Amino acid sequence: MDQETIVYGIIKDVVSNDSQFQVRSRLINCAALLALDDLDIFPYLTSSMFSIPEDELEQGTYQTQVIHFAASYQAVEYHWEQWLDKFEALLKSMYWVAATVHLETELSGKHTFYWESASAFHAPSEDLSVRCEWEQDVSFRLNTQPIR
Repeated sequence: MDQETIVYGIIKDVVSNDSQFQVRSRLINCAALLALDDLDIFPYLTSSMFSIPEDELEQGTYQTQVIHFAASYQAVEYHWEQWLDKFEALLKSMYWVAATVHLETELSGKHTFYWESASAFHAPSEDLSVRCEWEQDVSFRLNTQPIR
């Protein structure tokens, strides 16, 4: 069986007291996600990977709208730079304060990548100036049997 890789994460939007700005920024974010193709060349980044909750408390949005995404791939870690380029191109076109991507691989473990806006938030007209960190979980599970 081929190596499966799971990629999932969130993009946190901008919280604002200015309701007009908040509506406009969320519409721009939604348009950026809908502008992604339904079909893409590998490594895929498609609109169907993303879900945007409604702007209602009962539907998952208190103040921050959390855009979430997920996909499974065949060994995307070998094309990770290309996937990151596509993801960062998407981030460049959106309003957001932070983003997190989890990469779970069969061979090299779990990795987590963080983006935080260098200012209060990132706007689409700005260059992507972020602080990006990543961490790796290299814990190993031993297949042990209890001693009787």
